[in-house]
Amino acid sequence: MSILDNLIRNVKHTIKTNVHKEVNQAVNQGITTAVNNARNNKGSKTVVFDRLPENLEQLKALPGADLKDPYYTAALTVLALCEFPKDEEACYAMLNYLKGPRPLSQMEKNFINDRFMDGVDYVPRSYFEGTSPDNDYTPTTPYTVIVKEFAHSRDNFGDGYLRLFIRSSGADSERFLDLRYKPSTQQWFLWEFSGILLGIRIPKSTDVWA
Repeated sequence: MSILDNLIRNVKHTIKTNVHKEVNQAVNQGITTAVNNARNNKGSKTVVFDRLPENLEQLKALPGADLKDPYYTAALTVLALCEFPKDEEACYAMLNYLKGPRPLSQMEKNFINDRFMDGVDYVPRSYFEGTSPDNDYTPTTPYTVIVKEFAHSRDNFGDGYLRLFIRSSGADSERFLDLRYKPSTQQWFLWEFSGILLGIRIPKSTDVWA
């Protein structure tokens, strides 16, 4: 084989190697980009209800009450909590349904009761669209809740957990709920919800400095 033949062969090999290298880099970059896009996806769903449930049977008749969609489980939690000032036991029954295999503990019941003390009944309503401190957190109808998924919502998704966020019109940032998936029933149950009962700005009608 002549020197020229060797040179041509080496050049072809170099070109082939570089092409494979660039293709592999492009593929890897594409995979990395896809993973990062999925990880940083900020999805949201607008959930709409015609009415607020007053008991468990009414809640079960609402859209999403099969709990197959985690966004609906989150939104239904807001609806259930709105009933607490009128009927504590009905509220507990609805929350227990949403919590599935792990019903409310006495500590959780005490926490809910504490958050509604002194006439503070407006926090759950603040998650509906159309509310604000200025209108005493009066929602527009139909009742609309926007549930969001942020960058780290699926950090524990492989273990069956999902963190979703809802904006309160009386707070500066979204509040979160944790949900847990049950594979045997393909349902998303409420796991942790204390964050959505934290304090917000008081209604204008009760603000002596307004």
